[in-house]
Amino acid sequence: MNIKSQKDFFSGLMFMAIGSAFAWGASTYNVGTGARMGPGYFPLLLGVLLAVIGVVIVFTSLVVETEGGAKIGKWAWKPLFFIIASNVVFGILLAGIPRFNIPAMGLIVAIYALIFIASMAEAGWKFRTTLILSTVLAVGSYFAFVKLLSLQFPVWPWFITG
Repeated sequence: MNIKSQKDFFSGLMFMAIGSAFAWGASTYNVGTGARMGPGYFPLLLGVLLAVIGVVIVFTSLVVETEGGAKIGKWAWKPLFFIIASNVVFGILLAGIPRFNIPAMGLIVAIYALIFIASMAEAGWKFRTTLILSTVLAVGSYFAFVKLLSLQFPVWPWFITG
């Protein structure tokens, strides 16, 4: 069979692999039933759904013609680096690393760092736009997670809260 869209074919394989891995990992937990769901029910369901979506995408990549075959281009290393780095920095700033004496800086600082580092992945990012987006997300996250859900994690750095 001839692959008519490389992008769809390989993204479908990726969905299938990740979905299968999640479903397999979730099967080690108690799944339960639809009426009494166990801790593995939702991840198993999502993993199977993701794998099925991957099968559909692979099938369409083999059947539906695309212009130029939708070839896979070069890896975008710069955006990939900044997106991964932003998530790592977010985790470190939110919780800290006690083993290396890095204190938790809190939710607000972590969100600002996440947005600013991730925005550097864009070719022509603007400081003002990033600042507005960071502020909206920080305020929204504060209200959603701290006020509405009452989650217990540091909001501000230790040197501000004491």
